[in-house]
Amino acid sequence: MVLVSCPGHCTMLAVVLLLGCGVTFALGQNETEPIVLEGKCLVVCDSSPSSDGGVTSSLGISVRSGSAKVAFSAVRNTNHEPSEMSNKTMTIYFDQVLVNVGNRFDLSSSAFVAPRRGIYSFSFHVVKVYNRQTIQVSLIQNEHAVISAFAGDQDVTREAASNGVLLHMEGGDKVYLKLERGNLMGGWKYSTFSGFLVFPV
Repeated sequence: MVLVSCPGHCTMLAVVLLLGCGVTFALGQNETEPIVLEGKCLVVCDSSPSSDGGVTSSLGISVRSGSAKVAFSAVRNTNHEPSEMSNKTMTIYFDQVLVNVGNRFDLSSSAFVAPRRGIYSFSFHVVKVYNRQTIQVSLIQNEHAVISAFAGDQDVTREAASNGVLLHMEGGDKVYLKLERGNLMGGWKYSTFSGFLVFPV
């Protein structure tokens, strides 16, 4: 099966019928003029994509579109971390979502859940509050730290720590930020967390 684009924002599903397998396919071009395809290519146009970014043709075949978009960006408006909510898990919670295409970022848990297998890009930016203190923030995928960022200049009151990564994720994989050491400055939207689907695989 081959997924291609056609004018009018529809999707064409090409089903190759193999003559070598003895397959014969008949379709009615209209009610009085049936056509028979042998070893040919049947093209079906359907302009109604499904809710998950796929396309369901009139033959009942569902094809997931590779162009389905997934992206999020969240910020913190509250003061310091850890808050009462995250004292136990040290998860960094965000309280405002700027972008949530695909609705895969859950604000209450401040975690992103991948809708499908693919390559995803993530980045974060945090700011420490006090001098003479080191902060460490890790990006967690399925309870395992993947990357970390540090800020530990003893003479700087407010120092930023940032990092970014490309991850291969399966559908249902979860990503969030964890504060390993120190405190964060969350006012003035200094702490951010963003990600998007680069392409499905």
